[in-house]
Amino acid sequence: MSVDLATVKRVAKLARIAVTEEEAAKMEGELNTILGFVEQLNEVDVSGVEPMTSVTPMEMKKRIDVVTDGDKADDIVANAPASEDNFFLVPKVVE
Repeated sequence: MSVDLATVKRVAKLARIAVTEEEAAKMEGELNTILGFVEQLNEVDVSGVEPMTSVTPMEMKKRIDVVTDGDKADDIVANAPASEDNFFLVPKVVE
């Protein structure tokens, strides 16, 4: 796959990047070099290779998934004008 000058200009327009003719010509060569490298990577046989998240084996750190109230109820209602049992008290409105 190769990129032509029209494709470079179209991608630049979609990305809302202003490019001059010289910049577009330079980017065309750079993008073709990158795509050539990607095509080389496609030639590598990776059958039997398991996907990995890191080059060194490691166990992901996970926290225990427990639902809590955050133990911050007192802090939350600390500045409330009126509270009771960690609930906000509001005046009763009757119309």
